[in-house]
Amino acid sequence: MSRSKRDNNFYSVEIGDSTFTVLKRYQNLKPIGSGAQGIVCAAYDAILERNVAIKKLSRPFQNQTHAKRAYRELVLMKCVNHKNIIGLLNVFTPQKSLEEFQDVYIVMELMDANLCQVIQMELDHERMSYLLYQMLCGIKHLHSAGIIHRPTVRTYVENRPKYAGYSFEKLFPDVLFPADSEHNKLKASQARDLLSKMLVIDASKRISVDEALQHPYINVWYDPSEAEAPPPKIPDKQLDEREHTIEEWKELIYKEVMDLEERTKNGVIRGQPAPLGAAMINGSQHPSSSSSVNDVSSMSTDPTLASDTDSSLETSAGPLGCCR
Repeated sequence: MSRSKRDNNFYSVEIGDSTFTVLKRYQNLKPIGSGAQGIVCAAYDAILERNVAIKKLSRPFQNQTHAKRAYRELVLMKCVNHKNIIGLLNVFTPQKSLEEFQDVYIVMELMDANLCQVIQMELDHERMSYLLYQMLCGIKHLHSAGIIHRPTVRTYVENRPKYAGYSFEKLFPDVLFPADSEHNKLKASQARDLLSKMLVIDASKRISVDEALQHPYINVWYDPSEAEAPPPKIPDKQLDEREHTIEEWKELIYKEVMDLEERTKNGVIRGQPAPLGAAMINGSQHPSSSSSVNDVSSMSTDPTLASDTDSSLETSAGPLGCCR
């Protein structure tokens, strides 16, 4: 793409103390979160005709650690595709060459609410068990590829706008629960039993994700297409063992951005299914994009990197970090 043509595809807007220079397809930017690793805005995608979240990475080339995290985030988000994990829609940079390269923008699905908000609602056991089921499916999918989630399940707070008084029915308008004979069995005693097995200090005695999915409080929702989805294929097997100079990381990240720019011109990554934001049960679509309750920006194939990534953009919720 020529320099002048590329310039014409972008515009700049001030977001707090930062300047977002984004593709013209993204309109009505509104800040919804910030932290050490980035600033996130809600926006409207005029091509896909949907709301999205745009994350601008903060100082990705400040040091080797920042650069390595940025590279890992791009690689993992590109590979992971599961209906219960926030989907990658686009990646771009306004800079025109490797020499000028300094900004990375990641476009993701925008959720209607975050898990921290949802757990403040008055939820019955059907809804609580369904939320746990979705999170367990997402975690199992990540574990199947050797991707380590943080010690507790976190939601992508920065890419979810807060709606005062938002009801669960608005977030999950199409939920169709199992037959009465099944969902009437969901009781507080079952929930307490599952929690007691999750909250075990000795990890070897703690319930695993697979075991939790088979627990009576959860398994009424079991769908092989979700719980047994094929693992993501990560082409870079030495993702966390890589050590490079900042300039080498910069070149690797630039190549990833250019590749993703080319593959996401129409808003979805070519070469893999479009990200799915809705869970499926018995062939019926259920919660909308708000059902993607896990994100990969805080994940790693290395426990060290998984534990030292920024948490200021996120919030912990739920006991699922207590599953093996």
